[in-house]
Amino acid sequence: MNQKLNVIITGATGMVGEGVMHQCLQNENVASVLLINRKPYGLQHPKLKEIIHQDFYDLSAIERELKGYNACFFCLGISSVGISKEEYYKITYSLTLHMGETLSRLNPDMVITYVSGMGTDSNEKGNGWASVKGKTENDLRKLPFKKVHAYRPGFIKPIPGLKNTKSFYKYINWMFPIGRTLAPNAFISLEELGDSMIYVSLNKYEPFILNGKEIAATARLLKA
Repeated sequence: MNQKLNVIITGATGMVGEGVMHQCLQNENVASVLLINRKPYGLQHPKLKEIIHQDFYDLSAIERELKGYNACFFCLGISSVGISKEEYYKITYSLTLHMGETLSRLNPDMVITYVSGMGTDSNEKGNGWASVKGKTENDLRKLPFKKVHAYRPGFIKPIPGLKNTKSFYKYINWMFPIGRTLAPNAFISLEELGDSMIYVSLNKYEPFILNGKEIAATARLLKA
């Protein structure tokens, strides 16, 4: 690992993006972090810069500020519960691909890691969320990035003390050690997720899809 990462993170006002940011700010292999948010996260850190931008479907006003980065950790996402199929598709697929097209044009040497989800359908069959996620993964892979990785975590144990963790996690965290033993592919920690993204962006790791076991294994390699 001879180079340093200059990372763009989306979704830092959510639990996953915040945790990934936290790991990046602590890691010596990450030189800088740029957050693109609709609302301020509000943290001051020597490595950290934040852009507040409302329209993720039109990045032309901030394109100049998006150049010079060699990694993107794409953690922006929304649940399919309670919204129409059309709105879910627009946010999950159209927004992600527009940002991917822009970033790959500006930074062709960039590695992008996209947080999808356990159960994603690579064959794009059906009309549900799994097919939309699968199409998003597949079409991101067609863009001219240096590498693309699709992350499919299941249960994610949060990092204590961060502000965007949903309150219900404190009632279900007891499940983690049991779940990790019985279904290791379905249970990871948020620390592992962030560390894994750093590792695969720095190293010649080729697999496209990372499930729980691969996420945990690559996270351990970062610490080795």
